[in-house]
Amino acid sequence: MKAAIWTAYGSPDVITVGERPMPSPKPQQILVKVHNSTVTSGDAKMRRFDVPTGLWLPTRLAFGVFKPRQHIPGMDFAGEVIEVGSGVNDYSVGDRVFGTTDMALGAHAEYLCIDARKTVAKLPDDVPYADAAALIFGGITALHFLDERVEAGHKVLINGATGGVGSMAAQLAKLHGAEITAICSAANHALAATLGAVTTVDYRQTDLPLGTTQYDLILDCVGNLSLAEHKTLLAPNGKLIAINTGLLTMLRSLTTPQLVCGVAMGGKQSLHRLVELYQTGDLRPVIQDTCPLEDIAEAHRCVDSGHKCGSVLISLNVGSN
Repeated sequence: MKAAIWTAYGSPDVITVGERPMPSPKPQQILVKVHNSTVTSGDAKMRRFDVPTGLWLPTRLAFGVFKPRQHIPGMDFAGEVIEVGSGVNDYSVGDRVFGTTDMALGAHAEYLCIDARKTVAKLPDDVPYADAAALIFGGITALHFLDERVEAGHKVLINGATGGVGSMAAQLAKLHGAEITAICSAANHALAATLGAVTTVDYRQTDLPLGTTQYDLILDCVGNLSLAEHKTLLAPNGKLIAINTGLLTMLRSLTTPQLVCGVAMGGKQSLHRLVELYQTGDLRPVIQDTCPLEDIAEAHRCVDSGHKCGSVLISLNVGSN
């Protein structure tokens, strides 16, 4: 099978495409023919080993000290089950599925095996593979941090509102009845408005002159808003949600009620919720580009630029939707 191959940490050029043996499912696994995957900011950070301050050593130990232990990158996928392990009862050959391999990686390939008990779910026929794959990364993160925190009437500021996470968060906040201010490039202000933003701010405004508005929630998808610098922007019970931060900030959040951070936890329930929101029209992925697997290095360059809108998709096993 064709697969992206990753044997060193570094620039997009460390990702090549070659042949790898076809995987075979273990008793609790399903074998999926991948139709679409994504290159997310998480994939790009792992490739160049851009990890939060303080987590360098444990992350290297987990993924490979001198080079990646798993040679096929990629987490999110959508595709078709072509074989089931002997211990799997919930899936059958032909089922449409989508999900994430999380830190096990392996999704940037024509085929992958995933434990059927992990973050994978059946995909209804009316949800295209491409849209399903593009929902996962930003959707799970937005659900984790916002779904039970944002309320009708809340004022929400989203830094990086048209990226993979921000574009999902804006739609979710709008669904809950929040008033959204979006920070993004001026070129993306129209897009931010379609996602639900009432006010847009150019990210080049370094001092963020936002008047006297105080926000119930500030979602920082970029990593350049500190609690100390922007505490005046928070309402008395407001929270700064930092999803791209270091170990010290994570530790500080344990004793600082206004600061929320950590790792977005998903599961089958999150996938089901994303499908429901898609089917009702409340959540739609923003897809900037779709590339064949052979152009995966270019996809990584696009993500590295920091200016992509929504998701960058990888197309595999062309011919089905």
